[in-house]
Amino acid sequence: MKNSPFKVASYLLVIIIGVLVALPNMLSDKTLSQWPSFLPSHRVSLGLDLRGGSHLVLEVDRSSLESEWLQNLVQEARTSLREASVETRAVQRQADAVTVTLADPAQRGAAQEVLNKLGGPIPAGLGAGTAELAVTTSGSDKILLSPTPAGITYRMSNAVEQSLEIIRQRVDQVGVAEPTIQRVGADRVLVQLPGEQDPSNLRALLGSTAKMSFHLLGREGDPGVRMMQDDEGRAYPIEDRVLLSGDRLTDARVAFEPQTNQPVVSFRFDQTGAARFATVTQQNVGKPFAIVLDGKVLSAPVIREPITGGAGQISGSFTVSEANTLSALLRAGALPAKLTVIEERTVGADLGSDAIERGITSGLVGFALVVGFILLLYGAWGILAVIALTLNVVLTFAGLSLVGATLTLPGIAGIVLGIGLAVDANVLINERIREESRKGRSAFAAIDLGFSKAYSTIIDSNVTALIATVLLFWFGSGPVRGFAVTMGLGIAISMFTAVSVVRVAMVAIAGRRKLKTINIRPLVPLHIIRDGTRIDFMKARLVGIGISAVLSISSIILFVTPGLNYGVDFKGGIQIEISTAAPADLSRFRTGLEGLGLGEVSLQEFGDSNHLLLRLERQPGPESAQTQAVERLRSEIVRIDPSSTIERTEVVGPKVSGELATAGITSVVLASLAMLIYIWWRFEWPFAVGAIVTLILDVTKTVGFFAVTGLDFNLTAIAALLTLVGYSVNDKVVVYDRMRENMRLYKAMPFRDLINLSINETLARSLYTSATAFLAMLPMAIWGGSAVESFAVPMVFGIFIAASSSVFIAAPILLFLGDWRNRRRLSRGTENAAAASPSQSL
Repeated sequence: MKNSPFKVASYLLVIIIGVLVALPNMLSDKTLSQWPSFLPSHRVSLGLDLRGGSHLVLEVDRSSLESEWLQNLVQEARTSLREASVETRAVQRQADAVTVTLADPAQRGAAQEVLNKLGGPIPAGLGAGTAELAVTTSGSDKILLSPTPAGITYRMSNAVEQSLEIIRQRVDQVGVAEPTIQRVGADRVLVQLPGEQDPSNLRALLGSTAKMSFHLLGREGDPGVRMMQDDEGRAYPIEDRVLLSGDRLTDARVAFEPQTNQPVVSFRFDQTGAARFATVTQQNVGKPFAIVLDGKVLSAPVIREPITGGAGQISGSFTVSEANTLSALLRAGALPAKLTVIEERTVGADLGSDAIERGITSGLVGFALVVGFILLLYGAWGILAVIALTLNVVLTFAGLSLVGATLTLPGIAGIVLGIGLAVDANVLINERIREESRKGRSAFAAIDLGFSKAYSTIIDSNVTALIATVLLFWFGSGPVRGFAVTMGLGIAISMFTAVSVVRVAMVAIAGRRKLKTINIRPLVPLHIIRDGTRIDFMKARLVGIGISAVLSISSIILFVTPGLNYGVDFKGGIQIEISTAAPADLSRFRTGLEGLGLGEVSLQEFGDSNHLLLRLERQPGPESAQTQAVERLRSEIVRIDPSSTIERTEVVGPKVSGELATAGITSVVLASLAMLIYIWWRFEWPFAVGAIVTLILDVTKTVGFFAVTGLDFNLTAIAALLTLVGYSVNDKVVVYDRMRENMRLYKAMPFRDLINLSINETLARSLYTSATAFLAMLPMAIWGGSAVESFAVPMVFGIFIAASSSVFIAAPILLFLGDWRNRRRLSRGTENAAAASPSQSL
C-alpha cells in the first residue's frame, strides 16, 4: 500500500499536460495571442448550434448523372463510329441505354470493337477491372450500350470527389472562414459554414451545377430547338447545339454598368475559348445569342459586332448578392453532376450565444449541486471526490482538444451527465471503504479492500454506459455525435480520475497522517440510510411488478394513440424558429402562412410571446420541394412582420428522415441486445433476463413520458433513450454485483433473503449515485433550453424510473427465475436419486 514514485510522477505528468491542453479554452483571445508558442494553443471547436451557422447535406443526383452520361455517350458513339468509317442509321438514347442502329449489319463486329473502347475497365475501387458499359446486341443491326452498376458507382464516387473540390473553391470565393466540407457515405457531401445566415444564397452557391453554355436562338418547333425561360418567365427557343461551353472561362467578376449602375458579371475566356468566341460572334452578327446556366437563360443579347478580345458580360436584373454568387460559381467551375440539398439546418449567431450561456449556466449549477451533495455525504474525504470531478472536466476538455472534436450543446449535456456518472465511482468506493471500516479493518486494509471490491462494479457499470455511447456515435449524426464523444471521454477519463488518482491520494493521506482507521463521516449527520437496515423489499414485489406493468401497458397505448410528437428528424418537413420585436400576432401569422397552400401549418408560442415555432409537413415531390417551400415561408414571414427574424431553420427531406428513423430504432435495439450479451457473459443468464425485461419496461415508460408531455421525439430523444438504456443497466449492475458476491459468501441462505440482504447493503450507494446523476441533469432540464429539452427532461424522469426498477422489478424477476432454477435443480436431484436407488421388489 505504498505509492510508487514512478506512478505518482506519471499521474502528475498526465494531469499537468491535460491542464495545459485544456487551458486555452479558458483564456481570452488577447491572452492567447501572448501565449508561449511552445505551449498548446488549440481550442475546442464550437458546433454550429453554439456559434451560429449553416449545415447542409447535399446528395449527388443519380438520375441526372446517368442522364448526362448517356447524353454524352450518344455524341461519343457517333464520333467514334464516324472516325472508324462505320455507317449508322441512328444513334439515340432509349430509356437507360443508348441504341446504335447500323446501316450495314456486316459491320457489327467492327462497331462492337469501337464501342467497347467507350466503356473501358474501371481503374480503381471495389469494381476495379469491371467494364463501365455493357455492350450487347439486339437483332442483326442493333447494339445496346448500358451503364453497369459498377460503372454507375464509380461515376458517382468520382462525382462526389470532384464536387468536394469545386465546393471548396466556391466557399473560398465568398470568403467563409473555417468551413467544414467532407464526404459522407457514397454519394453525399456535408458542408458546415459558421456565420452564414442566408440559406438561399448558400443553396444557390452549393446546389447550382453552374454549367454555362452559349447557344444561338432558333425557331420554335424546329428540330433540335427547345424552349427555355429566364428568371422573369420569358421563353426563348434555344438551339441544342452548344457553340461554346463555360469550361473555357478563366475569370468572372462583378462590375457595374456605367449608365444604369446595375451590377453585371464580366467574364474572360482562355486562349482557345477566346478564339472560338471571336469566330462565333463574327459568323452571327445581328443574331440573338443566348447565355444559358443550368437550363435557364441568363440573357439573350443580339450580337452587334464581333467580340475578339475574349471577354464579355452578362447583364440582367441581378442584385449585388446574386451577381457575386454567379461570379463565384463561374470562377470555381461547374459541378460534375447536380447536387440536391436533402438536409438543411441553420442557427442564428444570437441563438448560438444564448445556447452557450444556457449551457454554461446549467452546467455550473449542476456541478455545484453535485459538489455540495458529495461534501454533505463524505465531509472532508469528499474533497478528494470533488478534486477528481474537477480533473475529469478539465481532462475531458483536453481530450476534446486533442482529438479535434466539436463541442455542441448536447455535448455540454454529455459533460454534465458525465459529471453525475463520474461521481458514481467515488460513491461506490467510499461506501465500500465505510463498510470495511465498520468491520474493523485498518486504514490501509479498508482502502485496499474498498477499491478492490468496488473495481469490478465500476468496470461493469462503465462498460454498459460505453456500449450505449458507442452505438449512439455510430448511428447518430451532428450534435448527437458530439454528445456521444463528450460522454464517452468523460466515462473513460473517470476511470483514471475517480479510481487511480483518488486511490493514490487516499494512500498518501493515510500514510502521512499515520491513520489507524478511516472514518468517512458525513458533513452533517443525516442518517438517510442507517447501518443494518433490513427492509423486506421482496414482500412488495408483486405490487411493484403490477404497477410497472400497468404503466408500461399505458405507455404502449399512448404510443399508439395519440402517439408521439415526432420532430422533423423522423417525419421530415420544415421547422422554423421566429423571433419578433413585439409580441407576435399568432392569428395573423397563421392566416398568412396557411394561405401559401403548403399544407398543414403548426404555429405556437415558443418560450415567450416574442418567439414562435413554425412546423410544416413534409412537402410532396422531390427533395428540392422542401427547400422551395422554405423560401416561400421566409418571404411570407417577413411580409407579415418586417421586424421578424429567422433564428433557426431545420429542413429534412423524406429520404433523410426515413434513414434517421431506421438508425434510431436500430441503435436502441442493438444497445439492448449488447447489454443482454454483456450481462449474460459477466453474470449468469437469469441476471441477463432480469436486466433486459426491466430495460424494456424502463424504455416503454420513458416513451410514454414523451407521449404525455408532448416533447419532441427527435434524434436528441433517441440519445436520451440510449443513455437511459446504459444508465438503467448501470444501476442494475451495482445490485447484481453484490448479489453475486453474497452468493459466494452465503451458499445456504435462501435466495429471497439473499436478494433482500444485497439490496439493503447497496441501498445507500444506489440512492446516492441516482441522486448525483439527478442533481447534475436537473438544472439542464430547467434552464438548458429547447435544444436539449428532449434529452434533459426525459433523463431526469428516467433516472428516477431506473433507480426504482432496480429494486422493485429487476430483483423480483431474478427471484422468480432463481426459485424456478432451484426447483428444477431439486427436481433433477430427486429423479437422479430415485434412479440410483436399488429396486425393493424381488
